[in-house]
Amino acid sequence: MTIKLLAIGKTDNKELTSLIEVYKTRLNHYIKFEFEVIPDLKKAKNLSENEQKHKEGELILKKISPSDVLILLDENGKQFSSLSFSNYLQKQMNSGLKHLIFVIGGPYGFSDEVYMKANGKISLSKMTFSHQMVRLFFIEQLYRGFTILKNEPYHHR
Repeated sequence: MTIKLLAIGKTDNKELTSLIEVYKTRLNHYIKFEFEVIPDLKKAKNLSENEQKHKEGELILKKISPSDVLILLDENGKQFSSLSFSNYLQKQMNSGLKHLIFVIGGPYGFSDEVYMKANGKISLSKMTFSHQMVRLFFIEQLYRGFTILKNEPYHHR
């Protein structure tokens, strides 16, 4: 199985980018992991909120194949503990799935078309985090999930 994280817009913070790279490298010891940034829309300030969500949605959907499982990182999604998230990952791997794609949307969330295509939604917290921080938090949780599955000491139960 391949896990892919799609995110709208680049991260300007070098420290965050560096930490993301650390966890990407660690994660690739367990599973094929890809992280892809969809560039910010040009002249987004001239677009309404709905227009921006629609255009970002088109870019997201171009990256998805019909057989992919699409999970949105969304404030209204299901919340997991780290242990239950590791079990979720195991179930996905056991299902014979080829591509599991998680998406971090833009500042206004997702278009209706993306919600309709999605197979599920996950929330990392009831709190709101910047889209740049969510990338790091989510990749770290993926890594933590795999260390739990391998019974490694990174996660102290």
